[in-house]
Formats: sequence, structure tokens, C-alpha cells
Amino acid sequence: MSIYDVLQHVIYIPHPEVHQGELILDEGEISISPGCFIDLTGSVSIGEYTMIGEGTRILTHDHWHEGRQPLLLLQKEKGVKWQDKIIQDDVWLHSCIVLYQVTLIPTGTVVGIGSVLTHNPEAPYGIYIGNPARRIKER
Repeated sequence: MSIYDVLQHVIYIPHPEVHQGELILDEGEISISPGCFIDLTGSVSIGEYTMIGEGTRILTHDHWHEGRQPLLLLQKEKGVKWQDKIIQDDVWLHSCIVLYQVTLIPTGTVVGIGSVLTHNPEAPYGIYIGNPARRIKER
């Protein structure tokens, strides 16, 4: 199965009425598992030699949570928040969740199984695990 066959199954655009991003793939080798999920409300750029494992969820949007108005009415009124993501080269996202707040995953980053990445990793080549994901060591 080619990467383009896989992409037909993993790309999801839940709020096209608000914004529709694009998937930007580096020309180098990239591995994306069929069982992952890439939200393209915002754009996602993926660098070469990156691996995205089965079960990984990359989210580019979030909902408004402010005030006491029912959240569904707030969504109808304001839509959703969205932003783009850059995943640099040689990154391994292994059955994890990358939340809306993350905008950049630097070169060489590894995010372990079951981890939830809630903020931008501080530096290249870090290994992150947990919920929320924390840097445990360097590659």
C-alpha cells in the first residue's frame, strides 16, 4: 500500500466550514501507518524520515471552553480554534496524541506509546513519555 493510499484513510477534516488545511509532505522517505488520524483543520507539515505509528492522533483544532454558555452553542457561535503544525525531520510519533497546543515538533523527537504531547518539545532529539508527555532523556 502506498503512502497516498494510506493518506486517504487517515486524513480527517472535521470543520471544513471553519478552515481546511493541507498536508505538506517532505520529498524524502516518510512512514505513516494506516491506523493513525491526522486532523487537517489546520495544515500539517511532515519532514523526511518521520514515522507516524498506528494509533497516533494529530489534532490541529480545539473547541472554545470559556464562560458558562453551553459549549455546543459556543461552537455554533464562534466555530473552533485551529492552527498549523510543523513536524521536522526524523521524528517518531509512536501511538500517541499530539494536542492542538503543539505547533512544532523538532528534529529527532520521539514520543512514546500512550503519551499525550501538550506543549512544544524544548529541543531536538528528546524522548518524551507520559500524560502529559515529559522529556525523559535525549536520543
